[in-house]
Amino acid sequence: MSRREYHICINLNDIFITKVVIDSHYEAKHNESINDEIILNLVQRLDGKFFEAIDNKPPYCYFLTYVSLNNKRFKIIWLLEEDDVYIGIINVHRS
Repeated sequence: MSRREYHICINLNDIFITKVVIDSHYEAKHNESINDEIILNLVQRLDGKFFEAIDNKPPYCYFLTYVSLNNKRFKIIWLLEEDDVYIGIINVHRS
Protein backbone atom coordinates (compact mmCIF):
# COMPACT_ATOMS: atom_id res chain seq x y z
CA MET A 1 0.00 0.00 0.00
CA SER A 2 1.22 3.45 -0.82
CA ARG A 3 0.87 6.62 1.21
CA ARG A 4 0.57 10.15 -0.07
CA GLU A 5 1.57 13.30 1.81
CA TYR A 6 0.03 16.77 1.59
CA HIS A 7 0.87 20.05 3.29
CA ILE A 8 -1.86 21.41 5.57
CA CYS A 9 -2.14 23.98 8.34
CA ILE A 10 -4.67 23.10 11.03
CA ASN A 11 -4.83 23.00 14.81
CA LEU A 12 -6.00 19.60 16.03
CA ASN A 13 -6.07 18.50 19.69
CA ASP A 14 -4.01 21.61 20.48
CA ILE A 15 -1.30 20.51 18.02
CA PHE A 16 -0.34 22.56 14.98
CA ILE A 17 -0.57 19.99 12.19
CA THR A 18 1.46 20.65 9.04
CA LYS A 19 1.04 17.42 7.08
CA VAL A 20 -1.64 14.89 6.13
CA VAL A 21 -0.52 11.35 5.30
CA ILE A 22 -3.23 9.41 3.45
CA ASP A 23 -3.05 5.64 3.32
CA SER A 24 -4.37 4.12 0.11
CA HIS A 25 -6.47 1.60 2.07
CA TYR A 26 -9.73 3.41 1.25
CA GLU A 27 -9.17 2.83 -2.48
CA ALA A 28 -9.82 -0.92 -2.18
CA LYS A 29 -13.56 -0.49 -1.56
CA HIS A 30 -14.40 3.21 -1.70
CA ASN A 31 -12.50 4.69 -4.65
CA GLU A 32 -15.71 5.55 -6.53
CA SER A 33 -17.03 7.77 -3.73
CA ILE A 34 -13.82 8.93 -2.00
CA ASN A 35 -10.64 10.57 -3.25
CA ASP A 36 -7.74 12.52 -1.74
CA GLU A 37 -9.44 15.86 -2.41
CA ILE A 38 -12.51 14.82 -0.40
CA ILE A 39 -10.29 13.54 2.39
CA LEU A 40 -8.36 16.82 2.53
CA ASN A 41 -11.65 18.75 2.73
CA LEU A 42 -12.82 16.49 5.56
CA VAL A 43 -9.56 16.96 7.44
CA GLN A 44 -9.96 20.75 7.15
CA ARG A 45 -13.28 20.36 9.04
CA LEU A 46 -11.36 18.98 12.02
CA ASP A 47 -9.49 22.28 12.44
CA GLY A 48 -9.72 23.86 15.87
CA LYS A 49 -11.35 20.84 17.51
CA PHE A 50 -10.34 18.36 20.18
CA PHE A 51 -11.13 14.63 19.95
CA GLU A 52 -10.80 11.78 22.41
CA ALA A 53 -8.78 8.80 21.21
CA ILE A 54 -10.56 5.46 20.83
CA ASP A 55 -7.30 3.56 21.25
CA ASN A 56 -3.79 4.32 22.39
CA LYS A 57 -0.87 2.17 21.29
CA PRO A 58 2.22 4.30 21.82
CA PRO A 59 3.47 6.15 19.95
CA TYR A 60 0.06 6.32 18.20
CA CYS A 61 -3.38 7.50 19.29
CA TYR A 62 -6.26 6.32 17.11
CA PHE A 63 -9.47 8.24 16.44
CA LEU A 64 -12.81 7.67 14.78
CA THR A 65 -14.71 10.77 13.72
CA TYR A 66 -17.88 11.45 11.74
CA VAL A 67 -17.75 14.53 9.52
CA SER A 68 -20.32 16.03 7.14
CA LEU A 69 -19.38 17.48 3.77
CA ASN A 70 -21.86 18.62 1.11
CA ASN A 71 -24.76 17.07 3.03
CA LYS A 72 -23.01 13.68 3.10
CA ARG A 73 -21.70 12.02 6.24
CA PHE A 74 -18.26 10.37 6.30
CA LYS A 75 -16.49 8.19 8.83
CA ILE A 76 -12.77 8.94 9.21
CA ILE A 77 -10.34 6.63 10.98
CA TRP A 78 -7.16 8.53 11.71
CA LEU A 79 -4.17 8.74 13.99
CA LEU A 80 -1.77 11.13 15.63
CA GLU A 81 1.79 10.12 16.43
CA GLU A 82 3.32 11.23 19.70
CA ASP A 83 5.74 14.15 19.29
CA ASP A 84 4.95 14.58 15.59
CA VAL A 85 2.93 17.12 13.56
CA TYR A 86 0.99 15.08 11.02
CA ILE A 87 -2.42 13.45 10.88
CA GLY A 88 -2.46 9.96 9.43
CA ILE A 89 -5.63 8.98 7.57
CA ILE A 90 -6.12 5.22 7.83
CA ASN A 91 -9.52 4.92 6.16
CA VAL A 92 -12.50 7.02 5.06
CA HIS A 93 -15.91 5.97 3.84
CA ARG A 94 -19.46 7.24 3.53
CA SER A 95 -21.53 6.62 6.59
